[in-house]
Amino acid sequence: MLVIGIAGGSGSGKTTVVRAITERLKAERVVVIPQDSYYKDSSDLSDEEKRKHNFDHPDAIDWALLCEQLADLKRGKTIQQPVYSYISCSRSKTETVTVEPADVIIIEGILIFTCKPLREQMDIKIFVDADDDDRLMRVMARDISERGKDVHWVIERYTRTVKPMYLQFIEPSKRYADLIIPQGGHNKVAIDIITATVEKALREQH
Repeated sequence: MLVIGIAGGSGSGKTTVVRAITERLKAERVVVIPQDSYYKDSSDLSDEEKRKHNFDHPDAIDWALLCEQLADLKRGKTIQQPVYSYISCSRSKTETVTVEPADVIIIEGILIFTCKPLREQMDIKIFVDADDDDRLMRVMARDISERGKDVHWVIERYTRTVKPMYLQFIEPSKRYADLIIPQGGHNKVAIDIITATVEKALREQH
């Protein structure tokens, strides 16, 4: 079993990298664990408080549960991954996702390298790098189309939390990466190298 961590700022192209690696590793069983599933429940906050809530700070994530569930997968146990809604800022009390152990576990999220106990469970750490302007445009397109936000909300949040938290926590965590990928999932050479590295590591384990 191999655990790969893929970090990078919002809109850097992490999802594209994850998809590219997963598609290349067709012969292997791959599961993806998104950091976003482990946001702490904020359903008790008012709409105004939710608007001001900092989702880009490490304190917003339930690291203890994420570390525990990853450890369980590594021990061959099935986990019940939480389901989190961006619309209501809540973790479902009735619904979970059953995740089975796999040959390759990919953990993906903006803050995953800020948590030392989580980092220590990873075999390969990848940081997806992208230009600030490109990231802003992607975040804007995603939050408007997928999360029902308006342009003013996206710009306000980007200025108030996304960019400052990127500079304070996410960019400094780049130093923990084994590989840094510029241009995200469009970097075919990097994807080829990662895939070959993963396949070689899996062969050596068997």
